[in-house]
Amino acid sequence: MVYEPTTYTVPVARDKAGTRLDRLLSDALPAISRSRLQALIGQGCVTREGDAAEVVSDPSRRVRAGERFVVQVPPPRPARVEPQAIPLEVVYEDEHLIVVDKPVGLVVHPAAGHADGTLVNALLAHCGGSLSGIGGETRPGIVHRLDKETSGLLVAAKTDAAHRHLARQFESHSLERAYWALVWGVPAPRVGEIAGNIGRSPANRKKMAVLKRGGKPALTRYKVSRAVGSRCSRLECRLLTGRTHQIRVHLASRSHPVVGDPLYGGGVRHRLKGAPEAARSAVAALGHQALHAYLMGFPHPETGLWMRFESSLPSYFNKLEMTLDCV
Repeated sequence: MVYEPTTYTVPVARDKAGTRLDRLLSDALPAISRSRLQALIGQGCVTREGDAAEVVSDPSRRVRAGERFVVQVPPPRPARVEPQAIPLEVVYEDEHLIVVDKPVGLVVHPAAGHADGTLVNALLAHCGGSLSGIGGETRPGIVHRLDKETSGLLVAAKTDAAHRHLARQFESHSLERAYWALVWGVPAPRVGEIAGNIGRSPANRKKMAVLKRGGKPALTRYKVSRAVGSRCSRLECRLLTGRTHQIRVHLASRSHPVVGDPLYGGGVRHRLKGAPEAARSAVAALGHQALHAYLMGFPHPETGLWMRFESSLPSYFNKLEMTLDCV
């Protein structure tokens, strides 16, 4: 079957004169993200109508009243990732979307070093041909991701319309998302927020960091749920933005890193000085951050009804808390 590109024509009204091209198109085509439109401009998919159609390649170009721009959106490419029968814990599923509870150690989509054995491979086997292709060849249906070693709830789209709707929700940060984080120490105040631009660490390119200059704005709200022994606490964290490693970076910047975090958790030895061997062994054996995406809420892309899902604490989290409760 051959799919044709979708074509949109966007005229420039008088009150839009002087607007950036990408902003004009984003306002006129709310179903397509601004970043996607910028990519389409860069790929030569946007032209200005006239006696001779002119390809426009600059997303910051200021438009003039009376101009008309044609946007051609290529059809989604079929996923080439192979289906694999990997067990999934399905929390909810209908013809539009699927919500799964991702275990620790499962990579969300194929990437360097992880060609298969991912959540995408599992979803292709489970959903068959119903996954949305708009996310690209290696990410069909994927709207957001969790780090490999972070467990919890993740939603994937099964139709293009659902994908666009959910992508807008994530882009505007209008979904409800909350995580449980087991951290070193007890933050003060016990309820608060952490703000700070996040970008690539200048000292270690494998890490993200809170930057004084550059980076992207990030805001995390937290609440201490309970003290865990005398050295740790469990926090509920809510994302107001969605930056890479956001919770882990923000908490580490306040000297309350997530327990077990291999990138940002440093200084474990002094934190467990004088602790029983069982506690030291439990933390050493964990091998990943104690971070669990336990809550997700959003309006259904088709019905508009609010949907809310919760995930119980995974066994690794419970066992670690029980051990550290005695420290």
